[in-house]
Amino acid sequence: MQLTITSLSDDIFTLDVSEDLELENFKALCEFETGISSNEIAILWNGRPLQDDKQTLKQYGIKNGDVLLLQQLRSGQRAGGQAASGQSSAGAGALPQIDFGSIHIPGAGPAAAPRPIQPQNPTAAMMEDPDFIRQMLLSNPHQVALLKERNQPLAEALASGKPEKFREVFLKQQKERQEKEKERIRLATADPFDADAQRQIAEEIRLKNVESNMETAMEFAPESFGQVVMLYVDCMVNGHAVKAFVDSGAQMTIMSQACAERCNIMRLVDKRWAGIAKGVGTQRIIGRVHLCQIQIGPDYLQSSFSILEDQPMDMLLGLDMLKRHQCCIDLKKNRLIIGTTGTETHFLAEGDLPEHARLNLSNQPSVDKEDEQLAQALAKSAAEAASGSKPTPSTSGTKDSKSGSSSAAPAQSLPSFPEEVVQRLMSRGFTRHAVLEELRLAGGHVDTALAALIAKSFSLP
Repeated sequence: MQLTITSLSDDIFTLDVSEDLELENFKALCEFETGISSNEIAILWNGRPLQDDKQTLKQYGIKNGDVLLLQQLRSGQRAGGQAASGQSSAGAGALPQIDFGSIHIPGAGPAAAPRPIQPQNPTAAMMEDPDFIRQMLLSNPHQVALLKERNQPLAEALASGKPEKFREVFLKQQKERQEKEKERIRLATADPFDADAQRQIAEEIRLKNVESNMETAMEFAPESFGQVVMLYVDCMVNGHAVKAFVDSGAQMTIMSQACAERCNIMRLVDKRWAGIAKGVGTQRIIGRVHLCQIQIGPDYLQSSFSILEDQPMDMLLGLDMLKRHQCCIDLKKNRLIIGTTGTETHFLAEGDLPEHARLNLSNQPSVDKEDEQLAQALAKSAAEAASGSKPTPSTSGTKDSKSGSSSAAPAQSLPSFPEEVVQRLMSRGFTRHAVLEELRLAGGHVDTALAALIAKSFSLP
């Protein structure tokens, strides 16, 4: 609603405020407009002083279009002085008699010096002054809350309590705004047939649309900015408690090496299934446990594990285990239902999750580092295989728990073959590693290796 505020010095201004605004915050807005401290402001409506700062304008009965009187209270001005002022004004037919004797003025006393009157409306220079903006924000908690949502760096500088830090951040952002404004003016006056300028204008329009879309989402769907709690259940493996992550997007069930050692099942690992899992990050697969029991509630379920060397989570229940036991993820009731037994297990609350389950995007490996991690894992796997006393007959390519992509790692050092033979087989569309592997298995026989490569290139429907 719109209110008109006037004072005894005939200064008039208007404010657009909410009817639920408390009186103390309304005084803070008046302080911003007049420069008078909110502690020295008295607000009158229909000749009656408004004394309770915690009541809202609606509770006082103030409506849209009403006129309020703003009076600056000074030291030594008590009931008599204010009444005299009211009488002189009422005698002139302008204002009724007003008694301010019941209004408590914090900090006012006989020895208090009167505060000089500042300009009624802040000038452009004042709005560019960091100290003025800082004091204005400190006097208005509502604006501080908005600042935390829309300008986090400036809000942190304000919360630090250091004026010099607030000044530094404010001036830096002010300079950035000025540069953007210059760029906007340059684009507005640029040649309309300049392709580069038009691309920049299109990008500016796109960014404004993105900002508008985000503001709409914050208003109508604020839950989309929240953090989703991952789905974990308590289970037992070989008598040891494990918090298992339920992931229907993972192709296979995996377990970390540390968890396998803790559960005393490393003795069952088949290292012939070693390889590299590449997807969201890169992991080296040590091997596979072909059969082990998982206890979820009262049920004992059979499952197999792929053991990963450096896996942050202890265990991940993949799609293979979920389909085998016809599991159902009920998000409405927040529970995992074992279809083969009918047992229902509640997912863990956020406070019961392990530390690594609290997602932190800044700690996720970047896409640029994936190739480097894969190369390091392949080199490590090849070095370990070359130093082994007994070479393994073959290497199985394993699939990543997240993306399902496969990447086979060499289980032993490959013998050398004539480069001409290798290039001839590679010209048919096969990778160098696959060619060398088949030549090794075929004992160097080119036709046998070619037949094996062609046979493996076909996939069953």
